[in-house]
Amino acid sequence: MACRISELIIPCRDPQSLAEFWCEVLGFIVLDTDDEGAVEIGPQEGFGGLQPTLVFIPTTEPKAGRLRLHFDVNATDRDQDAELERLLKLGARPADIGQTGEEPWHVLADPEGNEFCLLRARLN
Repeated sequence: MACRISELIIPCRDPQSLAEFWCEVLGFIVLDTDDEGAVEIGPQEGFGGLQPTLVFIPTTEPKAGRLRLHFDVNATDRDQDAELERLLKLGARPADIGQTGEEPWHVLADPEGNEFCLLRARLN
């Protein structure tokens, strides 16, 4: 038997706002909040399914440098250009991490500056 990723923990300054952003990006819902300000989001079926949940925990430490781990996302119901426009309207912004501009993906940052990539392929 192997392990499976069940949740990813993301320290951030404003867990509620970042959770709302990622709920919109991924089509997730808020699954839980706690008294310390952590917010867990995930798919409708909840924790333990095929997709890991995301837990945003409060921190006062600022983000420093590039992330060592980042998300890659793919559109599910539109092409890459339309999805890029939607993500920018949600609050994502272009991020420069040294790419050439010739890549088939877009590097973006969420509202707290965490980098993620929008890939070209559409997933069903």
